[in-house]
Amino acid sequence: MNALLNTLRGNVRQYGMIIALAAIVILFQITTDGVLLKPLNVSNLVVQNAQILILAIGMVIVIVARHIDLSVGSVAAFVGAASAIMMTQYDFPWWLAVFLGLLIGAAIGAWHGFWVAYVGIPAFIVTLASMLLFRGLTLVVLKGATVGGLPEQFKAIGNGFLPEIGPDTGFHNLTLLIAVAAVGVLIFLEVRRRNAQTAYNFEVLPFPLFAVKLALLTIVIMYFAYLLADARGLPIVGLILAGLIVIYTFIMNKTVFGRHVYAIGGNVDAATMSGVNTKRVDFLVMTNMGLLAGLAGLVTTARLTAANPKAGVNFELDAIAAAFIGGAAVTGGVGTVVGAIIGGLVMGILNNGMSLLGVSIDWQQAIKGLVLLLAVAFDVWNKRRTAGSGGAGAESAEPSAPPPDKLAEEIEAMETTGARSSGELARPLAPSEGVTARSAEAELSVDSVDSDDPPKT
Repeated sequence: MNALLNTLRGNVRQYGMIIALAAIVILFQITTDGVLLKPLNVSNLVVQNAQILILAIGMVIVIVARHIDLSVGSVAAFVGAASAIMMTQYDFPWWLAVFLGLLIGAAIGAWHGFWVAYVGIPAFIVTLASMLLFRGLTLVVLKGATVGGLPEQFKAIGNGFLPEIGPDTGFHNLTLLIAVAAVGVLIFLEVRRRNAQTAYNFEVLPFPLFAVKLALLTIVIMYFAYLLADARGLPIVGLILAGLIVIYTFIMNKTVFGRHVYAIGGNVDAATMSGVNTKRVDFLVMTNMGLLAGLAGLVTTARLTAANPKAGVNFELDAIAAAFIGGAAVTGGVGTVVGAIIGGLVMGILNNGMSLLGVSIDWQQAIKGLVLLLAVAFDVWNKRRTAGSGGAGAESAEPSAPPPDKLAEEIEAMETTGARSSGELARPLAPSEGVTARSAEAELSVDSVDSDDPPKT
C-alpha cells in the first residue's frame, strides 16, 4: 500500500487527470441513464473529436517547447478549403489533394518557424497574425461559399470504418483483433520497462500492484474495443489517431529531438550551453504543428463532406485547453502526448455529456472554461508543492546561467584586460569566478557541438 501511495504521490500530475476522466465518465454515465457509453455514442465520440485530438498532439509539443500556436483552426480551415478546391474544380485525384494539403500545412508551419526561431518574434504574435491571415484566405479561396461534391474515398477519411473480415460473430472482428494485438504490445513494453528499471535498481511497483495495473489497462482497452466492435467497428480516423499517438510518444520519449524539446522548455539557456540547436528545434516544432493542423483540416473537411468557411473555429482553444488539462505546464518543459489525449477526451466527453443532458451551448462554454482554470490552478499548486518538498519539478535554488551575450562580454573583457595573469591563475578561484569560468568554457564549446549528439558528460 505504501508503494502505491508513493507512486500516486510522485505522479499526481499524470494520475490526477486519469482519475478526473474516470470520474467524469461515471458521472455522465449515471446522469444520462447509460447513454454515454452506448456503442454508437462511443463511436461518434471518436469521430467527432478526432481533429481536436490530432491538434492536441502537436500543441502539447509546442507548449513543452514554451511556445503557443493560435492559428491551428485557421490553418486547418485553409488546408481543407484548398484541398476541396483541388478535388472539385481542378480534378486532382483525392490522394494527391491529401498529399498537397499536408504539404501546405507543413509549409505554413515552416513559415511560422522561420519568424519564431530565426527572426525572434514571439510565437503568440506570429500565430495571432496567421490566425487572421489564413481565416481571410479561406474566405478568399472558397469565395464565402461551401464547396461540396468531394470524392467518396476522401470522405471515408472522416466518416469511414475499417472493413469487415472473418465470420459473422455479431461484432466487428478486425476491431477486436487490433485490440488484442494492442494489449499484447502494451504488456510486452510494460514488462520490458519494468525489467530495465529493476536491472538499474530503480524503485518499481510490487509485482501484485504491477499485475493489477496491467489488468486494469487490459480491461479498459478491451471494453473500449468491445463497444466499437458492437457498433460499426474502428473508424479510419481512429486508426490514424492511434498511429499518431504511438509515433509521437516514441519521438518525445525515445529520440534526441524529443529530449531537446524538453530541454529547451525546461531551461533554454542551459539547453543552448549544452549544445542544443534551439533555433532548429523551434523551427521543427512549429513546422510539425502546421503539418498536424493540415491533417486536422483534411479530417474535418472529410467528416463534414464539404469545405466550409466557418470550419475550424475555436479549434485552437480546444487544443490548447486539452494540452493544459492533460498536464502540460504553462512555463514549458512538462507535458506528454498521452496526457494531451486524456485532456482532449475530458473536453470531448464534457461536450458530449452536456449535450445529452440538454445543457445549452453558453453554459457548456462556461463550464469548460472553469475546468481549464481548475486544471491550470492544479498545475501551479502541484509545482509549488514539489518545489517545497524538493521533489521532481522543484525550483532550483541556484541562479540561472547568464545569457550567452553576457558570457561573450565577460570572455572578451577577460581577454582584453588580461585580468588573469599567469600569477593570478595560480590563485584558487572564488566560487563566483569558478561558475563564470565554467560557463565561459561551455559557451565556447557550443558552436563546436553537433546538436544531434546527446549531451556530453
